[in-house]
Amino acid sequence: MTLRELMEKRAALVAKMRKINDAPGGEGGDLSEAQQKEFTELRSDLKTTEAAIERQNLIDEADRRAGGETITGDPDNNFDRECRAYSLARAIAGAAGLDVDNGREREVSAELKRRSGGKLKGVAVPMQIFEKRVVTTTTPVGGPGANVIAQDYRGDQYIDLLRSKLVTQARGATVLSGLQGNVSIPKGTKSAVAAWVAENGAISASDLEFDSLDMTPKIVGVLSEFSHLMALQASPDIENLFRNDFSAVLARALDAAALVGGGTNEPDGLIAAGIDTSVSMATPSWSKVLDLINTVEEADAMGTGFVMRPLVAKKLRETPKVASTDSVMVMESPDNLAGYPVSRSTQLPIDATPDPDTTTMIFGQWSDLLIGYWDAFSILVNPYESTAYTKGNIMVRGMLTSDVAVRRLESFAASTDFPAA
Repeated sequence: MTLRELMEKRAALVAKMRKINDAPGGEGGDLSEAQQKEFTELRSDLKTTEAAIERQNLIDEADRRAGGETITGDPDNNFDRECRAYSLARAIAGAAGLDVDNGREREVSAELKRRSGGKLKGVAVPMQIFEKRVVTTTTPVGGPGANVIAQDYRGDQYIDLLRSKLVTQARGATVLSGLQGNVSIPKGTKSAVAAWVAENGAISASDLEFDSLDMTPKIVGVLSEFSHLMALQASPDIENLFRNDFSAVLARALDAAALVGGGTNEPDGLIAAGIDTSVSMATPSWSKVLDLINTVEEADAMGTGFVMRPLVAKKLRETPKVASTDSVMVMESPDNLAGYPVSRSTQLPIDATPDPDTTTMIFGQWSDLLIGYWDAFSILVNPYESTAYTKGNIMVRGMLTSDVAVRRLESFAASTDFPAA
């Protein structure tokens, strides 16, 4: 059974149990023998169903996290393999003029620049390096610090390091890679309408209507300083440190733009694009959580999860479902709310304009959030920047061309007035 079917079954069981409990047929307001027997059977079914929901949630979450598509891919496996053996540390050290063997990095960079029409500045870095690799016992190619790649490499066997850090990707956002120029994605705005007619009656014509969703290249950048000695290291751990640092910074920037956005030079994320924010959480409650879910489902979307700040999760975990004396909280599990998975992100801001401060929680069908990538990640190294130069360090600027778009605004709903105190 799907998660939705299990949730519907659970709701039906609870409704039956409530009906029995609200109309006791025994003496002294107690249940009759028949009612008690039926209630016990329903309770057993409820426990079984809730266990099935927990298992299905676990499986669905594993599926979402293991969708190992690569951000970029190439039909030429030889070039793709060389990209995965690319060392970010050696690329930076070579660009800074240090004496390292960066032949592979220069060749891969030249090929990436050629494929992009020569638009990239500095050193072009393949997006494949921001992926987890398959470790084998075979001898590494490329000498010390090279990446270990399985001989039977297939592109779909890798899970992106960058994407694993993206909260929006963890919830199921759709990633479009290898984009070129402005992209226009067609979308339906109105479907044909079916109608019942009498015998020999004429069917009224109804037409499909379409619009387009436009994505345009936007640049997100990071500026970081590395020490001279660190750039000379050939250790795989240092290489992973470089990659983790850049991927974490980029993930935070992309998540912030995808969840909110709308700032200077930023894409319009979910909040800036104008998703439904009519459900108030000024006083958090179980009823309001259900209202948020209902807003999405009444728009014929299938919600796949929540994203909220950690303080929102904390508040929901200490808020009773029914009354102040109720021992059951609105959010019973750290990673689940009303049967849907929850991701936490501090990229949802705290708004200090109202008094008291507020923040946001979002529910939606996350596959309708699109994240697009245009080219390789490009780095420009400057060993002569005044502050870094005096310390013998290297200043590195990284830039990624990306954009965010919402396929269907109705697929999301948010409460933007959640108390942040």
